[in-house]
Amino acid sequence: MANAASGMAVHDDCKLKFLELKAKRTYRFIVYKIEEKQKQVIVEKLGEPAQSYEDFTASLPADECRYAIYDFDFVTEENVQKSRIFFIAWSPDTSRVRSKMIYASSKDRFKRELDGIQIELQATDPTEMGLDVIRSRAS
Repeated sequence: MANAASGMAVHDDCKLKFLELKAKRTYRFIVYKIEEKQKQVIVEKLGEPAQSYEDFTASLPADECRYAIYDFDFVTEENVQKSRIFFIAWSPDTSRVRSKMIYASSKDRFKRELDGIQIELQATDPTEMGLDVIRSRAS
């Protein structure tokens, strides 16, 4: 279950909640956290479908790394309703170096567990994942 490169396991709940977001649109976003003591990625927070992008960004800690999935709904220029599933690697400059290294080394393996990610973002401060950035990457 654990990966030799980073030694991180992925809790089953991580995949289950992602599938619910992708297939049933049960959640607007999912925030994942690495539990360093248990050496595994767990679900930290689930966002209800009615929650906004501001609710999502507010649920990311200012000084700790996280992985997150955000289901972004938008309307194209042709007036077609679409959605994109974003994977966001949140690694603020103020987080611990060890934490940044663990999240960076575990990211690719964790992403492989979540089949259906359409767009990836790496953010070190809130401006790098602002709604304007999300909108421009989605279309």
